[in-house]
Amino acid sequence: MKILLIDDHPLFREGVALLLKPLVDELETWEAGSCEEAFALLEQRGAVDLVLIDLGLPGLSGLEGLGRLRRDHPEVPVVVMSSADDKDTVLAVLDAGAMGFIPKSSTSQIMLGALRLILAHGIYLPPSAFLGGRVLSPTAPAHGFAAPTAQGRRPVELGMTPRQADVLHLLLQGKPAKLIGRQLNLSLSTVKAHTSAVLRVLNVTTRTQAVLAASRMNLRFDEPLPAQGAAVDASDSCTASSNR
Repeated sequence: MKILLIDDHPLFREGVALLLKPLVDELETWEAGSCEEAFALLEQRGAVDLVLIDLGLPGLSGLEGLGRLRRDHPEVPVVVMSSADDKDTVLAVLDAGAMGFIPKSSTSQIMLGALRLILAHGIYLPPSAFLGGRVLSPTAPAHGFAAPTAQGRRPVELGMTPRQADVLHLLLQGKPAKLIGRQLNLSLSTVKAHTSAVLRVLNVTTRTQAVLAASRMNLRFDEPLPAQGAAVDASDSCTASSNR
C-alpha cells in the first residue's frame, strides 16, 4: 500500500509515517511539503492508495489541492488532517470530496483507530462535525457520533442491495457518477437510480450529508463486487427503482 502525506511540517510527517507502519504490511509512505510537490510526486511515481492532506499549506491551499486531487485522481480516497476542526471546516472538506477528517489534536490512539477504520473502508469524522453549525437534515438526529471501532453496521442491514452498497461506498469516497459507472460497469442512469435509493435509505439528500450519516452509523463496507453484465445491471436497476 502506498500513502501520500502532504504537510508542510517535516516533524509531523515523520511522526505520522511512523504511526502508519503497524497499520498494514508492506507500507510505502511518500512525503510532500506542499500540494505542488505532491502533484510532482504523483506525476513521477504514479498512483497511491490513500492521500492524507493538511489544509494550511504554502502555495496552493489544502482545500484547493483537495479539489485538484478529486478532479485529477478521482479514484484515490483523500483524508484531511488539520488543526482546524470546526463543523464548517469539516463540512467544507466533505463538500470538496474528502472521505474523512482527522483533527491534529487527536491522541495517537484516536488517530490510529481512525486510520484503521478508513483503511477498512469506513469513514471517520470528529465529534465537532455533528455539533452546532449547519443542520444535517430536518429529520436527522443532531448527535450520535460513532467512534472508530472494529464493529460497525453494514449497508445490507439498512435494507440496501449489495450493488447499492457498492455505489454508496464509491459515492462516499467522492467519486463522480461516471467513474462509479465505469468501475462497476453500470449505466449512468442505473448509478443515479442507486444513488437516489441509498440517499433515501439514509434519509439525506447530498453526498456530504451521506458521509455524516454513514459516519454516525459507523457503516462498514466490503470491497465492491466485480463489474456485472448488462442483464444483471438491468435487474439491479429495477431493484433500485422498486426501493424508491
